[in-house]
Amino acid sequence: MQVEDGRYLKKKVKVGSLDVHPTEKALIVNYELEATILGQLGDAMLGDRKECQKIIRLKSLDSNTDVAALAREVVEKCKLIQASKLSEVQHLITYLLNRKDTGRDVQVALEHPVPGIPDGVTEQANLYELDTYMEMLYEDMPEKVRGASFILQLARNPDYLDELCRNETVLGALARVLREDWKKSLDLSYNIVYTFFCFSVFSNFHTVISHFKIGSLCMDIIDGELQRTDQYREQLTKRKKGDGTNDPTKLQQDYERNLKKYQAVVAKQDQVLRVCTYLLLNIAEDVKVEEKMRRKNIVGLLIRMLERESPDLLLLVVSFLKKLSVYMENKDDMADLNIVEKVSRLVNTENSDLLNVTVRLLLNLSFDAGLRGKMIKVGLLPKLVSIISEERHQQAVLAVLYHLSVDDKCKSMFTYTDCIPTMMKLILSSIGPQVPLELMSLAVNLAANKRNAQLICEGGGLKLLMKRALKYQDPLLTKMIRNIAQHEGPTRAMFTDFVGELCEVVSSGRSDEFVLECVGVLGNLSLPDLDYCQLLSKYQLTDWIKDSLQPDAVEDDLALEVVVLLGTIAGDHVAAELIVETGILHSLVNLLNAKQEDDEVVLQIVYVFYQLTRHEATRPQVISTTEVPAYLIDLMHDKNTEIRRVCDTTLDIIAEHDEDWAVRIQCHKFRWYNSQWLDMVEEAENIDTMGGEEMAGGEGLGQSYLHHSDVLDHQGLYSDGLSSPESEEYPGINGHCENSRPNSNYTNSAASFGIRKRRNQSSAISVDSVSVSRLK
Repeated sequence: MQVEDGRYLKKKVKVGSLDVHPTEKALIVNYELEATILGQLGDAMLGDRKECQKIIRLKSLDSNTDVAALAREVVEKCKLIQASKLSEVQHLITYLLNRKDTGRDVQVALEHPVPGIPDGVTEQANLYELDTYMEMLYEDMPEKVRGASFILQLARNPDYLDELCRNETVLGALARVLREDWKKSLDLSYNIVYTFFCFSVFSNFHTVISHFKIGSLCMDIIDGELQRTDQYREQLTKRKKGDGTNDPTKLQQDYERNLKKYQAVVAKQDQVLRVCTYLLLNIAEDVKVEEKMRRKNIVGLLIRMLERESPDLLLLVVSFLKKLSVYMENKDDMADLNIVEKVSRLVNTENSDLLNVTVRLLLNLSFDAGLRGKMIKVGLLPKLVSIISEERHQQAVLAVLYHLSVDDKCKSMFTYTDCIPTMMKLILSSIGPQVPLELMSLAVNLAANKRNAQLICEGGGLKLLMKRALKYQDPLLTKMIRNIAQHEGPTRAMFTDFVGELCEVVSSGRSDEFVLECVGVLGNLSLPDLDYCQLLSKYQLTDWIKDSLQPDAVEDDLALEVVVLLGTIAGDHVAAELIVETGILHSLVNLLNAKQEDDEVVLQIVYVFYQLTRHEATRPQVISTTEVPAYLIDLMHDKNTEIRRVCDTTLDIIAEHDEDWAVRIQCHKFRWYNSQWLDMVEEAENIDTMGGEEMAGGEGLGQSYLHHSDVLDHQGLYSDGLSSPESEEYPGINGHCENSRPNSNYTNSAASFGIRKRRNQSSAISVDSVSVSRLK
């Protein structure tokens, strides 16, 4: 027997459980539908079984609802619910009434009632009536809205999307009606766009959206509705002002009546704008589609929608802007449209989801220095500080504040907020050894400001920070303490109690980041009452320093901090003598020769030489170690301003106390400033030597400028080993060769470093029979 011979269709419904909707105020009836095709004799030929659900929305449910009466109404109207389950229905309605609204994710679902469908128990659409619904689209406007609402009901069921996708006739009719009539009815626009939105949720149906050009149409709808809102607002303003002849009472009543109409239209517009924006956001996962949207000014449309008041719409708009802001072109467009000023008001919102996505948008924008300045100008700093304590937003807020703290002008502004106390509380209350990275990054930046450092140290703050840093050996926390130590004044004096503990860590022989930061803290502590000599002896730091100064013995960063520490210690005359006696001075010369390409290392080593030449007891050793003056002379014309300044000062001290070196330094300065003239003399002598014409008196051109008794021909002129003007390596008027060294990668807060390129010279310096390599 064939299926075509079946004459009867038997349906059997088996009611299952009752439940509440997870997000809406609605009941869900689960039931099983079994359909069987019977033959002429009543025997079953073909059967099928399907799990189904019926959703009963209770839109009118509120605190004034009579639960018992509503439960009876639901049981009477829904044939799937038996009368014996009245008490269960009443219990579920009571639960819905008392259930609190749960927080939604950023990507919220569209939960507005569908226009054209009555509240309460809705009329159910049937897939087999799809052609009928399509015919409604060709009727008058109410029927169009009703037909579109039925198709929307089907589209909201994911199981029907594949069937609808294959029915190109229906989709084409929907697209055509939307294109022609979207200006006539907001309800119609909402239903049709929502239908296509259901397709946009799934990537494999995005071809449907692109085929009918729904994305472009949605952008036109958004633009049109925004223009319509502006027109309504202008009309409302004119009605409020009146023409001066109307009765003020009637004018006010007319204004209030029109205001209610305007608010009703805006509420419907928000629904349409929301579903259009959501659809565009879904299809923008394709980068090519997103680029097309940008060319059609999607950024401008989204910025204009920031003026709306609907939290659900704003949530989608800000989410879309956040997605777009990762590209430079979009970020620049947003900056031109004053996005910071328009977003700033959303930081005060009570909607947690909207606030979270707003802060993350600000985080993306804060990578731009100009936009950071605007954030400060519009007063976002105190607003952001006020929400640091909220755990959900904390990480993003700290990241934005960190970016703001990068600018030195902004660091001082944190002083006038509650950021410092809140930050200290979060650091000291952190569980475990690791403090959140965003929090510590902000703390390190803020500690670089003197006033902020003073606030941090108030109330025993420094002691608590030191205790935690030493307990967990946290390098970032120690870096924050190091920045505090760089400020002169009462805060630096507070470190006296912790010097011993820091020295113990340094003398442990480790070379990790924590030790590096501890050395950095000690290097910043220029305390007049501190006995550096006792510290060097008690903690055996002399040998550790000497070993650390050996080339490639430790990392470059640690070697630099050791030299900085030496510069601080050398300020004490007793400790300076100990440095010279232990042979550290020779280690510094060797390190200078090995690290001559590193500006910071060179600068700090030269500063140590300067400190040692200031003391009567150590000055002779520095001068007698002839490599030191020779290096200083070579660095005297370096491109780095700070290095030149320290070298000049140190050489002045040496020249003042040693006549021999004074002559040599003076001669070198003479040759440097007169190098062009000396080059001309050299050229003239070469011409004369090659047989050029002699000048009157039998003297060559060179002899007319330079006679034998001139000081430049003195036998001991170049005894210091510096290259003579005749040397090939002697620098010309520029004093630098074309080859330049790479820029330095180090930074140091103790001095301002210029970007320099070192001279590349290969000649040797011979001083008192000691040969050293010339700096490159």
